[in-house]
Amino acid sequence: MNSRLVVLALLLVSATPGRAADPGEVLAGRSKVCPGCALAHANLKRFDLFDADLGGANLSGAILHRAQLAGANLSGANLTGANLNKTDLKRANLAGARLGEAMLYEADLSEADLTQADLAGAMMGSSHLTFARLDAANLADADLADAQMHGAKLNGADLSRADLSQTTLRRADLEEAHLEAASLLRADLRGADLKRADLRNADLMHADLSGADLSGADLKGARLLLAKLADAKLDGSALAGAIMTDGTPHD
Repeated sequence: MNSRLVVLALLLVSATPGRAADPGEVLAGRSKVCPGCALAHANLKRFDLFDADLGGANLSGAILHRAQLAGANLSGANLTGANLNKTDLKRANLAGARLGEAMLYEADLSEADLTQADLAGAMMGSSHLTFARLDAANLADADLADAQMHGAKLNGADLSRADLSQTTLRRADLEEAHLEAASLLRADLRGADLKRADLRNADLMHADLSGADLSGADLKGARLLLAKLADAKLDGSALAGAIMTDGTPHD
C-alpha cells in the first residue's frame, strides 16, 4: 500500500471518536460525554461539566449545586427534583428537559434553550434567565420571584399560578402566554409583549407595564391597582371585573 495512504488511514483511525463514557467515568471526572446515562441522585456538586453532552440523561434528584454546565447539552434530560442551585447553565441546551420541582435558586440560565421544557413547580427564585428561550415551556406553579428575565422568550408558555413578584421581564415575549392567577406584584414588564396573553385573576399590583403591548389580552378579574400603564396598548383587551389602577372595578 502507498505510504501516504497508510498514514492517512492511521490518522482516520486515531480521529475516530471513542464510545460514550459510562456513568462511572462521569462520576470520576474523566468524561463529560454521557448521553442517556443513568445518573439519578448522583453527587455532581461543583463538577466541571462545561460543554458536556448529557442529552437524554437521567439526572433526577441529582446534586448539581454550583456545577459548571455552561454550553452543556441537556436536551431531553430528566432533572426532576435535581438541585441546581447557583449552577452555571449559560447557553445550555435544555430543550424538552424535565425539571419539575427542581431547585434552581440563583442559577444562571442566561441565553439557555428551555423550549418546551417542563419546569412545573420549579424553585427558581433570583435566577438569571436573560434572553433565555422558554417558548411553550411549562412553568405552572414555579417560583420565579426576583428572577432576571429581560428579553426572555416565553411565547405560549404556561406560567399559571407562578410567582413572578418583583421579576424583571422587560421586553420579554409573553405573547399568548398563560398567566392565570399568576403573581406579578411589582414586576417590571416595561415594553413586554403580552398580546393575547391570559392574565385572568393575575395580581399586577404595582407592576410596571409602561409601553407594554396588552392587545387582545384577557385581564378579567386581574388586579391592576397602582400599576403603571403609561403608553401601554390595551386594544381589544378584556377587562371585565378587573381592579383598575385607581382601585375601581371595571364594568
